Amino acid sequence: MSHTLWSPIDTVKDVADSLGLTDLNDEASRNLAMDVEYRIHEILEQAVKFMRHSKRRTLTTTDVEKALRVLNVEPLYGYDVSRPLNFKEALVGNGQTLYYIDDEEVDFEKLINQPLPKVPRSTTFTAHWLAIEGVQPAIPQNPLESEIRSLLPASRGAITNVLNNNDSAVTSNNNTTNGHSTNNNSTSGTSSKDTEIKPLVKHVLSKELQLYFDKVIQALTNQEDTEEALHFKQAALTSLRSDPGLHQLVPYFVQLISEQITHNLNNIALLSTMLEVIYSLLSNDNIFLDPYIHALMPCILTLLLAKRIGSNNDDEHFAVRDFASSLLEHVCKNYGKAYTTLKPRVTRTLLKAFLDSNKPVGTLYGAIIGLKNLGDEVIRIIILGNLQNWSLIVLDSLKNDEKSLLIGTIIKALRSLIPENAPDDEMDVEIIEDDKQKLQKRVGDELANEIIKQDDSKKLIDAIFFGDLEK
Repeated sequence: MSHTLWSPIDTVKDVADSLGLTDLNDEASRNLAMDVEYRIHEILEQAVKFMRHSKRRTLTTTDVEKALRVLNVEPLYGYDVSRPLNFKEALVGNGQTLYYIDDEEVDFEKLINQPLPKVPRSTTFTAHWLAIEGVQPAIPQNPLESEIRSLLPASRGAITNVLNNNDSAVTSNNNTTNGHSTNNNSTSGTSSKDTEIKPLVKHVLSKELQLYFDKVIQALTNQEDTEEALHFKQAALTSLRSDPGLHQLVPYFVQLISEQITHNLNNIALLSTMLEVIYSLLSNDNIFLDPYIHALMPCILTLLLAKRIGSNNDDEHFAVRDFASSLLEHVCKNYGKAYTTLKPRVTRTLLKAFLDSNKPVGTLYGAIIGLKNLGDEVIRIIILGNLQNWSLIVLDSLKNDEKSLLIGTIIKALRSLIPENAPDDEMDVEIIEDDKQKLQKRVGDELANEIIKQDDSKKLIDAIFFGDLEK
């Protein structure tokens, strides 16, 4: 039994007759036909694999030839895939039909008298450096600096938007100045090898993404307090929070955030907007932000520990620092596993600002709330472990209103150490003198007196000395 259209036994008998083997019995023909059919199936399976790996749906003779090579069978020659095979029909005796391929007739005299083809060139190759450590060497294989600058910004890969809308003017100015400098160099005899040609980094963005980026920047940096401006701003933040397909624009948004924070530390509204942009990017599940965390962390720490944010008489900077501390907590919690050194480095930076007596009250406040949001372990080891020295070095050098602010912030941080299942009947318990002395030795006199004045002073003292050997 055969599952093909051809009759395998009859075919084997016909081939045997053509070879002069007339004594081939039926059993041998049947076994030989089964083996031939198995071999054909094996070749076709290998050919289909080559076809699928080539991302094609049409089986070609090239696939069959490669299959024969893989199976260590001599491949067939004489079939060209580039041109279709034209089969012609011929009648052989007894009404049998024979199909054959029509070969092109070639005139022998014309073939002899045809001129010989040109001798092929010998295979040669050369190697050169396109760029060495980001700098293109001035060699003939690389384009000249004048040729590069003569191209349009779009051809060079530059992207013009609100941030660099003066690229064309700068390019034209560079062309004119470079023309004068080239003449001067030629007259002074300066060699062109001293000039370094930097490579052109092409980051192709579609026009739709460029237009989207410009509109979002315009909406985020608009300082008008109108209803329409606020509506566009919220729409832009919502788009950054949920829209997919923005991954190509992430480095540009990171650069925008960094530039706006660096040059606008006096603008509270714009700084709050930039923090909202960071939060929107962090909330977008369609964006892979892991490579850009190290670029966003300086922006967050700047708004948390900056010496001055806004005007001197304005207390709105505390809200900005609170927002930055919440973003710092979010980043350390979600990206701390991917970057194991992130949380220790941030803690070291905050501790350095926390123990610096030359820092203003805003920086000290940002360091305290930043350490508080890093977890109970950081509060117990970093804040509580350094309160005695902090009280002597930092707290004594501040004014009364600044002291009360920082002491209240410290107490809020220590209050997070109180367990949730702490009993409420300790509110009216009187603090004994021994506990007062231990507390003063642990956190300082002034801070200890403020803790004792609190309604939940007993809970705070128990949380401070929880697990301590001196208890």
